[in-house]
Amino acid sequence: MTDDAPELRASDADRERVAEVLRDALAEGRLDMTEFEERLDATYRARTYGELAPITRDLPDGTAPVAPKVSMTKDPARAGGWAGRVTGAEPSSTWAVAVMSGFQRKGRWTVPRRFNSFAFWGGGDIDLREADFASGEVVINCVAIMGGMNVIVPPGVEVVVRGIGIMGGFDHREEGVPGDPGAPRVVVTGFAFWGGVGVERKLTRAEKLRIKEERRQEKLERRQSEREGLDRGTDRRELDPSRHTLHDLHGDDRRDRERRRRDS
Repeated sequence: MTDDAPELRASDADRERVAEVLRDALAEGRLDMTEFEERLDATYRARTYGELAPITRDLPDGTAPVAPKVSMTKDPARAGGWAGRVTGAEPSSTWAVAVMSGFQRKGRWTVPRRFNSFAFWGGGDIDLREADFASGEVVINCVAIMGGMNVIVPPGVEVVVRGIGIMGGFDHREEGVPGDPGAPRVVVTGFAFWGGVGVERKLTRAEKLRIKEERRQEKLERRQSEREGLDRGTDRRELDPSRHTLHDLHGDDRRDRERRRRDS
C-alpha cells in the first residue's frame, strides 16, 4: 500500500476514505464513540500517508483501504462542462456524523445519489463545488439537532429545499435559480431541531482567481489606454501651430511700436 512512501502528502480524498472506514467500524460495533471521535480527529489532522496508516491498522480486512497506492501518473483530465462531472461512478462517501464535533466533505469527491448526514451539538460542511456526481439528481439529507450544517453548491446547479425545521430552519434562498443544461439537481432535505441547515452558492477558488486575474488585466489595459490618450493629446498640442499664432502676432506688433518710437 503506502508503507513504501509514508512521507507522501495525503489528499482530502485519502482522509475521507479513512473516515469512511471508521464510520463503518462504528456502525458495526468495532469502535465505541470515544475511540471513533479520537481516530476521526487524528484522521483530519493527518498530513501524510504515514500518519494515516496506523489509524485503521487494527480493523479487519474487507473495509476500505487505509490509503490508496499513490499513482505516479495523473488521473485522466475531467471532461469539460457538466457532462464530465455527472459520472455515475461509485460514491466516495455516503454519510457523515458529527457528535459534539464537526465534519467536512469538500474537494474532489463523488456525491452519491443520497448522502445522509447527522449533527448533534456539532456541525458539518458539505461542499459540492469541486465534486463529481453519481447521478443527475442527488439528495443531501441533513438531520441537525442543536447543531448546524452548510451545503455549498457551485453556480449552474438547480437547488430544491424540502427540509423541515422545528425551532430551527432550512435556508431556501438559493431555490428558484434555473440550472445550466446538463447540470445536476441538488435536493436538500431532512430535519432541524434547535438547529439549521444553510444553503449557499459560491464560486470555486480557481474561478475566483480567474475572475480576479481578468479584472486585473482589464484594469491594466484601461490604464494603458488612458496613458496613450494623454500622450496623443500632448503631441497634438506641441504640433499645433495655431496655438502660437496670436502670441507671435502680438509680439510683432509690440516690436513695431517700439521701433517707431525710437525713430521719432
